[in-house]
Amino acid sequence: MRVAQASSDGDGGRLGALPPEDLVSRIAATLSGAIVAGRFAPGARLNEVHLAAELGVSRAPLREAARLLENRGLVVSHPRRGFFVRELTARALDDVYDLRMALERHAGLAVCAGLTKAMAAALRAQAARIDATTSDPGRQVEEDFAFHRMICAFAGNERLLRVYDELTTEMRLGIVVIGHLYDDPEEIARTHDPVLEALLSRDPARWIAAIDHHIGVARTHVVRLLTEREGAPDDT
Repeated sequence: MRVAQASSDGDGGRLGALPPEDLVSRIAATLSGAIVAGRFAPGARLNEVHLAAELGVSRAPLREAARLLENRGLVVSHPRRGFFVRELTARALDDVYDLRMALERHAGLAVCAGLTKAMAAALRAQAARIDATTSDPGRQVEEDFAFHRMICAFAGNERLLRVYDELTTEMRLGIVVIGHLYDDPEEIARTHDPVLEALLSRDPARWIAAIDHHIGVARTHVVRLLTEREGAPDDT
């Protein structure tokens, strides 16, 4: 049996030039940023007409961008009604943290096995940034995410890093839904010390114990807050 090979001759074998910038991705990034910043409340409808006019784009790429965000878990679509910001449940957020724990366990084990002086220096510097931003909780959240992302990046697995980035988007949405950041920014900074020390020790058992505790405490806290929010009476 012969397998036909695509010919490089003629237009049939060409994909065509891509535009210099991916409009759909840029729209998706803009909408994602607006959602996680709280501009659109959970459950809010994304008005295609208004958004297209505001962004200066047609509705076709806007819909494609919304579908991209649907795949990422930020929005949901309803037939003949359009796209709506996802209303994250306590169960869904618990699932996010469950997967995050598995990813970071694996990433950290890889870092323990291949830690370099440059990696160690970068991790120390990023942990210091968390400590230096206690007066700015919003920025501290981002430095916190950056620290954990650095661990995933140093693992050297691009697919793992991509999944972590998707989870980060959902965790940011959780913050929007809860309407709450950190109770004690200084305590949050201190909780990263044992995580950093475990990585620098290159001891796999110490790493797993440290990250399980670190993420487990955060998981319990945010899931409890969202559970309480779900059980609160509707003021309307």
